[in-house]
Amino acid sequence: MAIEQHRDVESGDATRLQGLHEPFIQPEEASACEEVESDRTIAENGAIGMVLLSTLVAVCGSFTFGTCVGYSAPTQAAIREDLNLSLAEFSMFGSLVTIGAMLGAMTSGKISDFIGRKGAMRISTGFCITGWLAVFFSKSSYSLDLGRFSTGYGIGIISYVVPVYIAEIAPKNLRGGLATTNQLLIVTGASASFLIGSVINWRQLALVGLVPCICLLVGLCFIPESPRWLAKVGREKEFQLALSSLRGKDVDISHEAAEIMDYIETLESLPKTKLLDLFQSKYVRSLVIGVGLMVCQQSVGINGIGFYTAETFVAAGLSSGKAGTIAYACMQVPFTILGAILMDRSGRRPLIMVSASGTFLGCFLAGIAFFLRDQSLLLELVPTLAVTGVLIYVAAFAIGMGPVPWVIMSEIFPINVKGTAGSLVVLLNWLGAWIVSFTFNFLMDWSSPGTLFLYAGCSLLTILFVAKLVPETKGKTLEEIQACISS
Repeated sequence: MAIEQHRDVESGDATRLQGLHEPFIQPEEASACEEVESDRTIAENGAIGMVLLSTLVAVCGSFTFGTCVGYSAPTQAAIREDLNLSLAEFSMFGSLVTIGAMLGAMTSGKISDFIGRKGAMRISTGFCITGWLAVFFSKSSYSLDLGRFSTGYGIGIISYVVPVYIAEIAPKNLRGGLATTNQLLIVTGASASFLIGSVINWRQLALVGLVPCICLLVGLCFIPESPRWLAKVGREKEFQLALSSLRGKDVDISHEAAEIMDYIETLESLPKTKLLDLFQSKYVRSLVIGVGLMVCQQSVGINGIGFYTAETFVAAGLSSGKAGTIAYACMQVPFTILGAILMDRSGRRPLIMVSASGTFLGCFLAGIAFFLRDQSLLLELVPTLAVTGVLIYVAAFAIGMGPVPWVIMSEIFPINVKGTAGSLVVLLNWLGAWIVSFTFNFLMDWSSPGTLFLYAGCSLLTILFVAKLVPETKGKTLEEIQACISS
C-alpha cells in the first residue's frame, strides 16, 4: 500500500490536494490572465447547467460521507442496549469507520486512475450501501462492525474522488464556490444524521443513509466523466465530448483543451517522488507544518466529542442527549459557511488561532462542568455549562480548525511532491481520527474533566504551533509561499 498510490488529480500531483480543499484558495488563479477570456466566454454563454448538475450529483457522495461520520452520535445508547454491547465494543464500532476510511483513502488514487472518477464513485457507493445494509440487519457486534468498516472504506474513496471530480470539471472562475459545496455537504450530512437520529431508531437511520447513495448512483448515469481523466488515459474523442458537454455546445473549448493537454504533458515530465523524498531538507518544513496541523486538528478531540455527543450530554446530567445533539447539529452548518467567508478575508493564521482559542474555551467550560458534577457542586448549573461548552467548541472548530489545516496543507507543498505528501498527511489525519474516536469513551470513563482539560491543553499547543511555525498564505502565489517557507 504505497503512499504514491494517491498521486494524480488533474492528471498528476498538481491539483490533487488543491482540488480537495481549493474552495478558499485561488490567488494564483486570479493572476492567470490568459484564462480570463475563456472563463468570461463560459460565463457569458451561461453554459454551467451541466457543471452544476454534475456537482450536485457528486456532492451526494459528500452527504453520504457526513451521514456515516454522524451516525454513531445519536445511536450509541440504543445500539448498546439492543445488541448488549460493552463500552469497548461500541468504541470499536464507532472508530472502525476511520480505519476503513484510511484504507479507502490509500487506494482511492489507484482506483480513480484505473476506472475513472465516476467509476470510483460507483465503487465507493457500493461499499457504503453494503455497509448500511449490514448495519440495518445486524444481530451482533460482528456484522455491525463489518458494516461500519464497509461504509468507512466507501467514504475513504469518496473523501478523495468527489472533490477531485468537482475540481476537474469546474471552470476556473467557478471552481472555488463549487468546491466549497463538498465540505458544506459533509457537515450537512453529519448534522442530518444528528437530527434524524434523534427521532427515529438506529436501524431506520441506517436505511436513511441509503438515500444519498442511491441518488449518487442514479445521478452518475446523467453526468460526464472528468475531461482531465479522459485526456490522461488517451481517450481524446471522449475528452472533447465531455468538455463540450460541461462548457456548452456554443462555447469554443479549443483553448481550454489545449491548456489541459499541455499541463498533462508538463506534469508527466516531472520526476516521480517517493515517500522518503519528503524527508529531504528542502521539504522538511512543509512536511512539519502539514503533519503538525493535522495532529493539532485531531488532538483537540473533535472525533471523540462529535462521535459520542449524545452520551457526553447525558453524562453531564441531561435527562436526554437529544436536545444537545440537535443544537450541536444546528451549529455546524452556519459556522462552516462563516469560516468559508472569512477564509480569504481574515487570513489563515488568525482564523485558526481564534478557532483554537474557541475550542480551548469550549473544552475548558465542559471540563469545569464535569469537575463540578464529580464534586457534587452546583449540580443545577452542570448541564447548562456542559452544553454551552460543547456548543462553543463545535462552533469554534467549524469556523477554523476544521477547514483551515486542509487549506494550508494544499498550499505549502511544492507541486512535484503534492501527491505523495498529501497522501501521507491524509493517512495520518485518518489515523489520528481513529485514535481519538477509539480512546474517547475510555478516557471519559477514566476522568471526564481530565479528558476535556487534555483537549483544552492541545488547543493551546495548537495556538503556539501556528504562531511559531505556520506562515500566512493568504493572497500569496504558490511560488511566494514556497519562498517564505524556504527562507
